[in-house]
Amino acid sequence: MTAHTAHTPAEERLGRALASLRGLAVGDALGSQYFVPVNLPLLKRHEVPAGDWQWTDDTEMACSVVAVLAAHGRIDQDALARSFAVRHDADRGYGPAVNRLLRLVREGGDWRELAAALFDGQGSWGNGAAMRIAPLGAWYADDPEQATHQAEISAYPTHQHREAVVGAMAVAAAAALAASPDGPPGAGALIDGVIALVPAKSAVGAGLRRARDLLDYDDVATVAAVLGCGRRTSAHDTVPFALWSAARALGAYERAFWTTVQVGGDVDTTCAIVGGVVAAGEAGAPPVAWAERTERLPEWLTAAL
Repeated sequence: MTAHTAHTPAEERLGRALASLRGLAVGDALGSQYFVPVNLPLLKRHEVPAGDWQWTDDTEMACSVVAVLAAHGRIDQDALARSFAVRHDADRGYGPAVNRLLRLVREGGDWRELAAALFDGQGSWGNGAAMRIAPLGAWYADDPEQATHQAEISAYPTHQHREAVVGAMAVAAAAALAASPDGPPGAGALIDGVIALVPAKSAVGAGLRRARDLLDYDDVATVAAVLGCGRRTSAHDTVPFALWSAARALGAYERAFWTTVQVGGDVDTTCAIVGGVVAAGEAGAPPVAWAERTERLPEWLTAAL
């Protein structure tokens, strides 16, 4: 008789994080295809383009988050900054400020000083800290409050403006709640749970409260006009809409994707966030055919796990 060994808590955490990461990668890679004008007619018909889909900086940075969690069991900022810098591929679509920051870190610069100095000392309020963090939320599904704390820590190596930090906290909280061992909450409960876990006095928090009020709206274009959809690439212009979309489609990855991508904006990032949150839930995996078309996760990550 063969003995069956139960998964350890560490294995369960890594399994959830990888499920979220795969959903993030599919959303990122497929979403980015609709930046290409020739594919826009396909978007209107909810059809996917031919060929294989390459992911962008969203997935590359999320892979570093998962690698650091697997190695340390928590976020180690120095290890995370080092991984971001060493794995940085400038052709993946990074913004100019982060491209320069990661190059300087790779050359020996102090990420604390470099990230704090961005944008005249205000730090970046971009959506980069939020786009990569859903797998961390899935990792901490048994402790959403710790998910927000670790997400806050994870933001600082690149994004030190308070809105960027709160955006990362919100996405991590959403993924943690979606991956709950008790099963995913309803749409309203998910947004309420996130609102309770992030600072109220923030533009991201205000956007989440508006998103809660709009959960019954089916006119996605109107919702995106109110909440933003990443056109300004700021956290507060990205996260509320992405979590509105994810909350309404937990357990329905394909529906969540088409809802998110149809309004345009920073579609690789909004779809990465939504994909990572929805796939954190047990029934939220992306379609197998989509996963098969998406670029594989990097060998450096799979070798480290």
